[in-house]
Amino acid sequence: MCKVLGFSNPRSHCLKGPIMTKPLLIMKTGNTIGPLRELGVDFEDWFFEGLGLSAQEVVVVSVHQGQPLPAPDSISALVITGSAAYVTDQERWNFVAGKFIKEVYTLQIPMLGVCYGHQLIAWAFGGKVDFHTRGREIGTVSIELSAAAQSDRLFQGLPKTIAVNVSHQQSVIELPAEAVRLAGNGFEPNHGFRLGESTWGVQFHPEFSQEIMRAYILARQVDIDAEGLDASALFRGALDTPTSASILRRFMSIVRTWRRVPETVS
Repeated sequence: MCKVLGFSNPRSHCLKGPIMTKPLLIMKTGNTIGPLRELGVDFEDWFFEGLGLSAQEVVVVSVHQGQPLPAPDSISALVITGSAAYVTDQERWNFVAGKFIKEVYTLQIPMLGVCYGHQLIAWAFGGKVDFHTRGREIGTVSIELSAAAQSDRLFQGLPKTIAVNVSHQQSVIELPAEAVRLAGNGFEPNHGFRLGESTWGVQFHPEFSQEIMRAYILARQVDIDAEGLDASALFRGALDTPTSASILRRFMSIVRTWRRVPETVS
């Protein structure tokens, strides 16, 4: 069994590939909401399942709690989680994480940032992160893939329009200068981007199931309604998003077959 009541069981992970010689690092930038923690799950458990990893293939570091990061060249890949924190708070650990992100990028180690992780990567490379001018985006929404996504290793072959689960108040207002925009919608133009050939950020949550999305809507219900949105309608409209979820498996396929791109000699 890999799930309990629709949520990943942290004591039973699904192994879906050969054991990697170096572990994947999950950089935790926060924790999930209290009602889900009470069920014994947290961000890393959903990524374990979505990525198809066994416990021995992963190192989890709670960077927001000051836990030390490993040497960048000791990992096979980096996944950066979401958080209830704000990038604009500029905590000390943001700078520690930002330095590490740049080192991983320089080594061309595959990297994927999700929600807060997406924003943190953009900020580390000179992008602008701030509160969205239109407020919160939460629930199951549609996003459009850009023309560039059709030739992107992570997104190529996906439908032009896909359903995704989202929960954020801050956004990447301006992408880093070298970033390639991969996805967006009428509310959030920067739902996905790539830097170089090994680094991706997605504002949406490929790790969220319908149950997780609904739990977040319930936890935020008072604020959602106070902001003029309809929490009940958002709850009813929350869905599983299998195409979005496939991005995690696609990322792991890239990791397991990754070859560093040789530097061009001038």
